[in-house]
Amino acid sequence: MESLTEWLAREYDYAAAAMLVSVSAVGIVKSRPGFGQTIRPKRGSIVASPVLGAYDPDPDYFFHWFRDSAVVMDAIRLLYEAGGIGTAALTHLKDFTRFTLSLAALDGRTLVSSPQWRKGIATDFVQYTRVDSDLAEVYGPAVAAETRVNPNGLLDISKWNRPQHDGAPLRALTLMRWWRSARAERGFADTADEIAKLIRADLAFTFSSWRHPSFDIWEEELGQHYYTLCIAGAALNEGSVWLEGQGGAFEVRSYREAAQEIRRTLDGFWSADDAYYRSRLLASGERSTKELDIAVILAAIHTAEDRADDIVNDPRMQATLSRLEALFDAAYLINRARPPGRGIAMGRYAGDTYYSGGAYFFATLGAAEFCFRVAAGASDASRWVERGDEFLAAVQAFTPMSGELSEQFDQRTGAQTSAKHLAWSYAALISCATARRAAAGTKARA
Repeated sequence: MESLTEWLAREYDYAAAAMLVSVSAVGIVKSRPGFGQTIRPKRGSIVASPVLGAYDPDPDYFFHWFRDSAVVMDAIRLLYEAGGIGTAALTHLKDFTRFTLSLAALDGRTLVSSPQWRKGIATDFVQYTRVDSDLAEVYGPAVAAETRVNPNGLLDISKWNRPQHDGAPLRALTLMRWWRSARAERGFADTADEIAKLIRADLAFTFSSWRHPSFDIWEEELGQHYYTLCIAGAALNEGSVWLEGQGGAFEVRSYREAAQEIRRTLDGFWSADDAYYRSRLLASGERSTKELDIAVILAAIHTAEDRADDIVNDPRMQATLSRLEALFDAAYLINRARPPGRGIAMGRYAGDTYYSGGAYFFATLGAAEFCFRVAAGASDASRWVERGDEFLAAVQAFTPMSGELSEQFDQRTGAQTSAKHLAWSYAALISCATARRAAAGTKARA
């Protein structure tokens, strides 16, 4: 029987290789005949999944999501810092930065003024295609509010919930971590000016947009969202520190003040009656059935490296994790009659209906990482490491020996569902394993 540590070491190596298949996937060609498209990725793009699904039944995730790509680039940084990828990581960073900067030139008005492309769209796909008024609004800073683009660097013409405001701040955080980690490397210095330009643009977008409603991390409901605001606050706070060495006194002061205001706003998401942070405050003013959401925990781990007020040690955040555990323990058949040492397989929110509406690999790994991050600064580190290992054991139980990670695993059968080879799932495994190593070091010193 393979131990958890042995499995994690093997799965880490597999995840690193599998995740990189999604990065600069220039050898994969995606055909969308219904939209009249043939997509050939450019270097620096990162597809959410390299599997060519078309909702048959696998979803079509052959897009460069702004949020997902930032998560993957951060995982590449962790591989780089662990010495497992070498200078290839800096090449990926350079390509990613240049691809992202090139997107600033996108202009939906050009499509509106030259509508010949619509002639290639099949009649039954017209209903899924963006209208002119929507496309005409996409230019300049508004490009950063897109959820995703095609990996060939062109606009996504399909109808999708927009605007999305979490991609730019998450990307800024990722790039500022790279700045701290690799700025002395020659391969980094060659691209430093471009990286700085992109960070500045993402911080400016975040500062101008954070008060405005957007769609949540799952791209489903319009409002103010804990995840988006938490990422924005961390990015602006880190940005104010980063800019102190880059010039820009006005931005330093403005970003710091905005980060403080966001921090106060996030306190308002706490519901003492429910004992959890609400994930969203809807623009409609109505209460959502998705308020208890793993997105809050993901916000904590996605900002824990940055100056986020020791977010994982917030008792309210820990209470939110406990409420989520109870929710999915009761909701999912796969969580019943668990063997000793196996924790809860975690999903997104109550009543999820997307594909199996089941457990997500990155949600369960995110819960494990949260525990390991708490352990890194806790007096009772052993208890938190054990709790994190229990979540990891749930992931191990539903991962095949070959190592593949999809987006979900079914809440009744445990079978993998939704997008295969999800890059975010692999990135979450790398991030979780990194946090576990750090926690193990803390535990050893205790």
